[in-house]
Order: sequence, then C-alpha cells, then structure tokens
Amino acid sequence: MKVTTSTLSLTVADVDASREFFCAHLGYEVAMAADGFASLTRGETDAAADIVLLRAGTEVLPPEQRDRQAGGLILALTVTGLDAEERRLREAGAPITMPLREEPWGERLFQMTDPNGIVVQLVEWVTPTDPAS
Repeated sequence: MKVTTSTLSLTVADVDASREFFCAHLGYEVAMAADGFASLTRGETDAAADIVLLRAGTEVLPPEQRDRQAGGLILALTVTGLDAEERRLREAGAPITMPLREEPWGERLFQMTDPNGIVVQLVEWVTPTDPAS
C-alpha cells in the first residue's frame, strides 16, 4: 500500500461554521463544496491532512453513521513558530480553549475548539526539561 494523501472526514451539525473556522484560522482553502459538504485542503504547501466536513444526517453516510458527530477527537498539527501562531490566533479572536503550555517531555501546545466542538491542537516539540520523563 502507498498512501498518497491523508484526509480526515468529520460529521458536524454546521458545515459552514467549521469551514469558516478552518479557513480563517488555519489556512485551509475550499477545494469543493456543496450543500452539507465541504472539502478543505492546504494544498501542497505542507503535510497537513485534508479535511472533509459532512453535515450530520446526510444520506451519503451509512444509516448507522448519519447521526454521529465528531467528538472526543483532537486534530493535532505539529507546527514551527508556535509562539507566533498562538499570538496571531489570539489577536484574530480564535477560540483558544487551552492556553499555551509546555510538558516536561518537550511538547509545547495549545488548543482551539471550533464551533462544532472539534478540538485542534497546535504542537511544537522542544528539548525536554526533564529528559528522563
């Protein structure tokens, strides 16, 4: 098997709200869209997964999946320049729901939550303060 692209498909109540969040705050662009559907990409610029947003209840999903919505999921994006990104997003009014922090094992991170409850975590790895952890 050769994976050529990674795509995260999320079922949400309000496709437009999530689409706006990902485009406004995280640099995604709409590749295609229709009623209750949006395909988002960051193009060839980096390794971020594409995102497909589907409206809950849509009939393209199997019946047992139609009413499930994204939950308990954290979309983690490893970035460079985390401090600058946190500052940019805070100044833009992004919904930062977990402030910037550093874990002893070298993970620096903060989280945002989109209007449908999708948690997006931006991460940057540094030399751990306690390498034994």
